Amino acid sequence: MKKIILDSDPGHDDAMAILLALGNPNIDLLGVTTVGGNQSLDKVTYNARSVLEMAHATDVPVHAGCDRPILRPLEVAASIHGNTGLDGVELPEPTRPLDEGHAVNWIIDTVMSNEPGTITLVPTGPLTNIAMAARMEPRIVDRVKEVVLMGGGYHVGNWSAVAEFNIKVDPEAAKIVFNEPWPVTMVGLDLTHQALCTPEVQSRIDAIGTPLAHFASQLMDFFRKSYQDNQDFINPPVHDPCTVAYLIDPSVVATRRCPVDVETADGPALGMTVADLRGPEPSADECHTQVATKLDFEKFWALIIDAIKRIG
Repeated sequence: MKKIILDSDPGHDDAMAILLALGNPNIDLLGVTTVGGNQSLDKVTYNARSVLEMAHATDVPVHAGCDRPILRPLEVAASIHGNTGLDGVELPEPTRPLDEGHAVNWIIDTVMSNEPGTITLVPTGPLTNIAMAARMEPRIVDRVKEVVLMGGGYHVGNWSAVAEFNIKVDPEAAKIVFNEPWPVTMVGLDLTHQALCTPEVQSRIDAIGTPLAHFASQLMDFFRKSYQDNQDFINPPVHDPCTVAYLIDPSVVATRRCPVDVETADGPALGMTVADLRGPEPSADECHTQVATKLDFEKFWALIIDAIKRIG
């Protein structure tokens, strides 16, 4: 069983990542940490607690983290996720109080108190908390098993011509995370734009027939409309659970090892994840970063549908 910390900014697709982590027997979700991103920190933290409430998972701790990027003002994605960050559903009132302690401290404490090589960090929002943790306690870098993040793209951008939202809003944090020597898998837009919630997929979710399935389907209804209105997609790409799916079954997501760096200079390339795909693929000893390239669509959605069924 893989122990993960999900660092997120829920977010419709973050909510699906939480459900996938909760509903798969191979994942041990140690906690959810939140970061200002898709919406303000207070909103996304409430959303995380509410999704856990919806999934009867109030035993999972939630720690709130950084409310803004390291150097830049907070920029939210209201055009995609709405005013609450999870528009389109009625969120249950969380019964578990918000856990005390800052997310960055909790990440450090959790990594340091577990055996080295047993904790995977799964950031699906801006990388502020992860960068701050690596700077506050550099010893975690050697102890973390790997970082599997949703962000970036080696050919595709969405918040600019060349940059993806999570990276562009805090490029300095992203540069820190990519340049630490821990193993990093970038699950970027080139991959996640293959994870489309088609009407056929959604009908399979609806057919489960539980309140949670209805909740997930309503999330996808809103997400579809916002992507049609703002990003020129017919069906919405469900980015964030691709990270968890990769950890459950690496055959769901093909990867290519290559050096990746992040552009932090202001200008048209700000936030670009620069992946050097030239030449033969380097070995893991030569290169600690890899990018996701191809999704097994059927396996991916089968995992999500199975997880929603298991939660009940």
